[in-house]
Amino acid sequence: MADPHSGGLSAPELEYLTHLEILVGTPVEVGQTHAGLRRMIPILGGSATGPELTGTILPGGADFQVLRSETVTDLDARYVIESDTGERVFVTNLAYRTGSAEDVAALVRGEQVPAERIYFRCAPRFEVSGAELSWLESTVVIGSGRREPDRVVIDLWSVR
Repeated sequence: MADPHSGGLSAPELEYLTHLEILVGTPVEVGQTHAGLRRMIPILGGSATGPELTGTILPGGADFQVLRSETVTDLDARYVIESDTGERVFVTNLAYRTGSAEDVAALVRGEQVPAERIYFRCAPRFEVSGAELSWLESTVVIGSGRREPDRVVIDLWSVR
């Protein structure tokens, strides 16, 4: 049902897309820049499992981070998923992560922090090499994630 304040439009629906397990390596600390503390985290591989996208995350990507403050981190991850049917999908995943100064510092040190204490949302964009998954290029996708010591776990939904 449409919200009376929405101009008659209905709220978009979400459809579950996939679950990502992204294995990460040791962070490369660039250092303090004018934008904040800059880091680069190598992506070592991983998997995508879900009703709309299943495949392997190829090694060679990276997550470029800027810790803008003690509580706010901007993330820009770029990596490739090879679907089970052989299509390659280039992912640009922009994310926002925030939490208490203590919890963010623990994440930076590589420690486990309960997911409910960190706000981690993303909005990936896709470039697809084949026709089967080309619909991803014209679909808004949002996600929710958590950082673990050796991986990033993200669930993605398409906005319908």
